[in-house]
Amino acid sequence: MITFNINGKTARVDADPDTPLLWVLRDSLQMTGTKFGCGMALCGACTVHMDGQPVRSCTTPASTAVGKKIVTIEGVDSSRVAKAVQEAWQRLDVVQCGYCQSGQIMSAVALLTQNRKPTDADIDAAMAGNICRCATYVRIRAAIHEAAKALA
Repeated sequence: MITFNINGKTARVDADPDTPLLWVLRDSLQMTGTKFGCGMALCGACTVHMDGQPVRSCTTPASTAVGKKIVTIEGVDSSRVAKAVQEAWQRLDVVQCGYCQSGQIMSAVALLTQNRKPTDADIDAAMAGNICRCATYVRIRAAIHEAAKALA
C-alpha cells in the first residue's frame, strides 16, 4: 500500500511502487484530468506538480511521490496564480482540441508561481517540452503574459 498527498488529501493505493504516477492517478484514483500523451516525458500532457515543481507523471515512479505534495489539474484551481492562468486561457480562447491543455496549464502555473514577470524567453524555457498538436503556442504565450499582468 502506497500513501500519497494528492491535492491536499491523503490517498492510499495498492500499486507497485514502480508504477508510473500517471497510471496511479488515472487508473487507481480515477483522476483523468492528467493525460497520457507519449509515455516518454516528451510531450508534457501528463504534467503535475510535485512539491511545487512540474514533473512528467508518465515516467515518475509512484514511489517517488511518497512524502511529497502532488497537485494535479483537478486540484490546481485553488491558488491565485492558477485562477489567473485559467481565466487568461478562457479569455484568449487558447484551447483548440484541449488534449494538452492540462499539462500546459500546470507548466504555466509553475512558471508564474516562481516568476511573476516572465519574458518570452522565460516562457519558452518553462513551456519547452509541452507540445500542442494544434499549435496554439502564440495564444499560450499571450495567455501567460495576460495572467502575469493580472497577478501584478
